[in-house]
Formats: sequence, C-alpha cells, structure tokens
Amino acid sequence: MDQSFGNQQRLKNKILIGKLFSQGSSVSKYPLRLVYLKTEQNSDTPVKVAVSVSKRSFKKAVDRNRIKRLVREVYRLNKDLFIRETDSESYAFIFLYTGREVPIFDDLQNTLVRLSEKFKQQLKP
Repeated sequence: MDQSFGNQQRLKNKILIGKLFSQGSSVSKYPLRLVYLKTEQNSDTPVKVAVSVSKRSFKKAVDRNRIKRLVREVYRLNKDLFIRETDSESYAFIFLYTGREVPIFDDLQNTLVRLSEKFKQQLKP
C-alpha cells in the first residue's frame, strides 16, 4: 500500500471540519481522540485527515508543531489500518492530541493501533 500522505489526503475544508465537530462520532485512546464522519466525497482518496493540538496544553508553537508532525507520521505509517475498515466509503478524520506532554514515537504508534481497533469495533453494527 502507498505510504505517502499527500496534499489530497489532508482535510482542509472548513465547512467539513465544522460538520465533524457538530455531527461526527468519536473514539478515544489516551492521549489521542479520533473524531470521524462519513462523507459523500467524490475524490479518489477514501480518507481525509487533519491533526490538532490544543494551544491551552502547549503554549509554544514548536511543541504543537512537533506533536502534529509525530501524529501525521504515525498515521502515515499505519493508515492502512483505517483505510481497510472504511470499505470503499469516504470518511473525514481529525486526530486531537489530548495529552499534556510531548509524546514518544513508539508510545504514540501503539496508541494509534489501539485506536484503530476501537474505530473498527464502532463501525461494526
């Protein structure tokens, strides 16, 4: 599977981001929270992703940007776990980092794998 995380896979639409927070469902595994929403996108990418880190928890932009880079990289390496579960349907994801300290890459990767399992369970009726 392609392990790139290109521009077309990023969630940038402000209207869709607003819908995510108002109508989306969520699943959590500390320190990550995944908010997702099924969409009617006609693009060739099944999942569009955004990452957010609270300014309240991390005052320095350097720390927020580092965490966002880590989360995007962990997602890039493990995105097939999420894409396999979508069954050719389009979804919009936003990953929210809820922790209070800068994470370690391996811990974040384990958390994302567990989060994908919880996501899979929530999709099944």
